[in-house]
Amino acid sequence: MNNLLRRKVVLMPGDGIGGAVLKETVKVLRAVKFECDYVHADIGWEFWRTEGNPLPDRTLKSLRENKLSLFGAITSKPKWEAAEELVPRLKNKGLVYYSPIVGARQSLQLSECIRPCLSFEGNPLNFVRQKSGGGVEEPPINTVIFRQNTEGLYAGVEWTNPPKNVRQAFETHPKFGIFKDVKGEELAISSRIFTQERCNSICRAAFEYAKKHGYKRVTIAEKPNVIRETSGMLEKTAYRIGKEYPDIWVDSNNIDAICMWLTKNPESYGVIIAGNMFGDIISDAFAGLVGGLGFACSANIGSEVAIFEPTHGSAPKYASYKTSIVNPIACILSGAMMLDHVGETHKADLIRKGIAKVIKDGKYRTYDLLKVKGQQNVIYNGAVSTEDMGSAIVEAIGDVDSSAKYY
Repeated sequence: MNNLLRRKVVLMPGDGIGGAVLKETVKVLRAVKFECDYVHADIGWEFWRTEGNPLPDRTLKSLRENKLSLFGAITSKPKWEAAEELVPRLKNKGLVYYSPIVGARQSLQLSECIRPCLSFEGNPLNFVRQKSGGGVEEPPINTVIFRQNTEGLYAGVEWTNPPKNVRQAFETHPKFGIFKDVKGEELAISSRIFTQERCNSICRAAFEYAKKHGYKRVTIAEKPNVIRETSGMLEKTAYRIGKEYPDIWVDSNNIDAICMWLTKNPESYGVIIAGNMFGDIISDAFAGLVGGLGFACSANIGSEVAIFEPTHGSAPKYASYKTSIVNPIACILSGAMMLDHVGETHKADLIRKGIAKVIKDGKYRTYDLLKVKGQQNVIYNGAVSTEDMGSAIVEAIGDVDSSAKYY
């Protein structure tokens, strides 16, 4: 590739284990000969503490210029704890902590969040169920959640002790009557805002993805029987757009019902559409069926910029270990999603096949793949390091049959 045309990928390690998993992702991307230049950018807790901004303007500028980014992980804490950890010169300045990745999604209008949940053969953490005739079975899971990424409850339009004009506006609603005698300082309000434009875009993206990848079912995961206006808007939009895709079955299940059914027949779901919070919840629930957050990748897609990230947190207790022991696969799979996004699907598939080969072989397992129920704080002898797992995947990529199906 001509150096003048080489892509640049912004690397945002963030906090805790973010740097360790990002390092292995870059190693794997190099193994499949993805050509780009990497640019570092600052994000996370240290920049909140020392600058009062966990998402510096210089980072947003780099993201806008370079368009593609890989992100590691962040630490987030309640606002009162965040205020306490500011350096002395920044305390009592009215600074309020806000999640930098949520801020990036909104500032850059990354309105579509895509979270695939794919089971790999041989993963000891895969979902299993009892067979009616005795014994157990392990159904293959291949579900993709499309989560609206910039609106809903995560938009951050909320108050404790709401201003007089805000309270007066809410008091015009007949349902607010039960709160009329609550003192302002004892009242907190978080608003759930949906727009037709963003409902249109997330539904259109989900149906187009389903059509392209051969999914036959698209499900709306909301709560329109109770949250009638916002969930109702998204459900109505999905049904309307779904009429343009006659080969795809469209249905709507309440979010709580889906959480029950996914523990029974998770393989029946294909593409799921949800608002911001429900999409966050249901994608983590599905991740638990395919190995946990160590396998949970995601993409944040906008019209110009795209950020790819594992959905796990910064795991600070593991970041303090001399040798990193966390599972880098979620971040590596996010890197594969980035390759899909830029049209390098063959290289993305090589990465997924390499991961599948390592998991099926079972020789290399990070600590999460060796955990036993009831012993969640035990680090087992025999667990490989983050670096060893990355190297095993690189080696496996060199051995895979590119025409074979590994997962």
